[in-house]
Amino acid sequence: MTSYKLLMEDDEKEIFSLLAIHCSEEAYFTAYLLNKYLGFQLKRERLDLNYVNNGLEVNFPLFQYENRLQYTTYNLVVNKCISYAAHVYSSGGLFHGDASEKTVITYLIPEYSKVDYFLKIHSEYESILLRNIIKEINDITRIISAYEVGVDSLKSKNNLIFN
Repeated sequence: MTSYKLLMEDDEKEIFSLLAIHCSEEAYFTAYLLNKYLGFQLKRERLDLNYVNNGLEVNFPLFQYENRLQYTTYNLVVNKCISYAAHVYSSGGLFHGDASEKTVITYLIPEYSKVDYFLKIHSEYESILLRNIIKEINDITRIISAYEVGVDSLKSKNNLIFN
């Protein structure tokens, strides 16, 4: 009797390019700048990226633009989420409990904690002119810098699979 073995490793492997963007502007304004200067049509997705980290739910705003003529999808995602966790300390008495809030910062890609945004580019074509995109992003005055990130070296690249 012949047996067959299915390998599922290739299904989880998504090929994409990743750009890191340093910009101190809000997410909606950064998307607006990319739309204005690069001709994108980034729109906020109805659902953010949601993760649970140490019992705390974190949300990362996500913007998407699908260029159907070039078979390319652009995703702009925020790298940092600031959450507040409530801590209640009880002293044993009935009315003497102390409550405080703790600020928790969670990164989508912790290896690049200084990066504000990531632009994920998924294309059906073999190559995209990333140098042109990086140059156009760096020419925007409100954006500090943009550069390509090697996806293969990321430990947390599974966080970028959100389709």
